[in-house]
Amino acid sequence: MPTLTADLTAMATYITAHGLHTGEQLIGHDTGDIDIAALAYITAERCTPPRAFFDDEAASLRLIENSAPTMQLLHAISAVLDTEPCTTLTDDGVEIPDYIEHISNWTATPPIGRKTPPTRDEITDRLRTAAANTARTTGVPTQRTTSPTAVSRFPRQRAA
Repeated sequence: MPTLTADLTAMATYITAHGLHTGEQLIGHDTGDIDIAALAYITAERCTPPRAFFDDEAASLRLIENSAPTMQLLHAISAVLDTEPCTTLTDDGVEIPDYIEHISNWTATPPIGRKTPPTRDEITDRLRTAAANTARTTGVPTQRTTSPTAVSRFPRQRAA
C-alpha cells in the first residue's frame, strides 16, 4: 500500500522535526503542536488542520473517525504497538476497536515500568515499522496478539 506507507513515513518525518502535542485538544493553542491522531488526519486527507482541532475535541474525533484513510493509518500504527486497543461497545452489541484512543494514549502515557511516555525517537521508530509492514502487504496489517503487558495493563478490556 504505497500511499499508506508514504503517509506513515511522512508522519515520522514530521514528528522528528516538530514533535507531538499530548495535551488538551488535538492542537496546542500556545505551541501549534499536533496530536498524533490529528497528524494522521492532516496527512491522510492532505489538508490544513480543521478549526475544530484547536477547540472542539468531540467534533475533531468525529472528523477523524469518518476519514477512512486516517483510520487506516491509525490501525497500521496500532498493529505495531505492544498493547491492544480498547474496544467500544455499540448499541447493537458490536465491539469496535478504538484506534484513536489507543494511539493517542500510547504517545502520551508512560508504559508499565517507565516514568515517561515514549520518546520522539521511539514514536518515529514505530511509525517506520508500521510503514515497513504496510509496504510488505496489500492491506492493513493485522493487530498483534494480546501480550502479557496489555493484559495486565487493561485487564477488563478485550482485543478486537
